[in-house]
Amino acid sequence: MLNGAKVYQAASRDQMSSKVEQYAPMVKRIALHLKARLPPNVELDDLIQSGMIGLLDALAHYEEGHGASFETYATIRVRGAMIDEMRQSDWAPRSVHQSTRQIADAINRLSHRLGREPRDTEIAAELNVTLERYQQMLMESSTSQMIGIEDLGVTEDVISDSDNNHNDKLFELLASVKFKQALAVAISKLPQREQYVLSLYYDEELNLKEIGRVLELSESRVCQIMSQSMARLRAALKDWRER
Repeated sequence: MLNGAKVYQAASRDQMSSKVEQYAPMVKRIALHLKARLPPNVELDDLIQSGMIGLLDALAHYEEGHGASFETYATIRVRGAMIDEMRQSDWAPRSVHQSTRQIADAINRLSHRLGREPRDTEIAAELNVTLERYQQMLMESSTSQMIGIEDLGVTEDVISDSDNNHNDKLFELLASVKFKQALAVAISKLPQREQYVLSLYYDEELNLKEIGRVLELSESRVCQIMSQSMARLRAALKDWRER
């Protein structure tokens, strides 16, 4: 009986090692994607190391039948582990995080008041700053944002520390048809250029410099557009979450 248990444990370890080897390239791909938007002092190896921890966590907790594939679940776990590492390293000043929230709140207020997506000049006026200062705030905000699911209205508290998979609220949210519908609607209401930038970034997997060449814009301007689109989505999905 004891030998049987040892054989089972060895087989489980081999299976785990095989899965880790299979999905390690995915971890590196996510790390490279995030690294392109982070300050130079953030090390790629640190992101990969955190991501591998997230992958092991995903392998330990995944169960089929929740409405999402393992790769979808693992992607969120891996990205979440990297984001947690960045938060703990505290590489962005508190004032930058505050500006990010202020922008999203201003967009939310204006959207309700105007019944449409507000323009740059209107957002700047709502924040009581010049257009130039608002664009600078977007640039600063972009360095504090991990462009991913948590920036679309999901905060760090959705990943449960519990071992009970059914309490993993992030997994349930990802599998939620209503959330996907709300996200699709929010994206469809973005200005056309912002939709295009998101499409190039996510669907085509271009980086900001490459998007700039496509649109004949500077990398900094693409960065501002990306940051503003994420602020709009965050504001829209805040209403959805509250409902």
